[in-house]
Amino acid sequence: MSMHRRTVRVLAATVSLLFLGPATALDGGGRGLAPLSHDPHAHHRHMMNKKGYKRSEHEYGLPDLDLVGMGGEKTSLLREINTGKPVLLNFIFTTCTTICPVLSATFSQVQKHLGGDVDEVRMISITIDPEHDTPERLEAYAARFGAGPQWQFLTGDLDRIVAVQKAFDAYRGSKMNHEPLTFLRIEKEDPWVRLDGLASAADVVREYQRLATVQNQDS
Repeated sequence: MSMHRRTVRVLAATVSLLFLGPATALDGGGRGLAPLSHDPHAHHRHMMNKKGYKRSEHEYGLPDLDLVGMGGEKTSLLREINTGKPVLLNFIFTTCTTICPVLSATFSQVQKHLGGDVDEVRMISITIDPEHDTPERLEAYAARFGAGPQWQFLTGDLDRIVAVQKAFDAYRGSKMNHEPLTFLRIEKEDPWVRLDGLASAADVVREYQRLATVQNQDS
């Protein structure tokens, strides 16, 4: 078993213990210790068992939709991503007990990997459950994962959140069907690099540094 896959499973077991308790935690093989007859997270667990990630590049036409920051401040999608800094972006929701905590733990580790360069990037997590994820809940969630000032969590009206997901081709009809996705971009005019799957923190940093190196060579 690869080191990355073991890491994902350890993270999954840890967050399951934190959110669900030992009776429903995952064992080392990714199976539920006390599976329910109907598991609403079945799709998520299936995604967690997939190995590696797929990289692709895309041009997304992003609308300037009004959103809300975790401090309750009004903002917009384009205001958050067009700051002149490289952007790392994902979609989560705070009551998710499977792939979202892993994605968030990965971003938390990315901060550490970047070290002193972390202030040079913009990290954004957008909830796909805005009816539950108020700014206050997002702020508490951010604190749980040690989010630094460069990492912002956003919410907003449901229609706008759905529109943001659709703009990134990330909308799957239900929060229980969403997939682990990470998006990276260096400059406003660049295409987005899309990572489908549970890329590790090392993977995300490597993809970011690869893009940054190419950008420096072209400038």
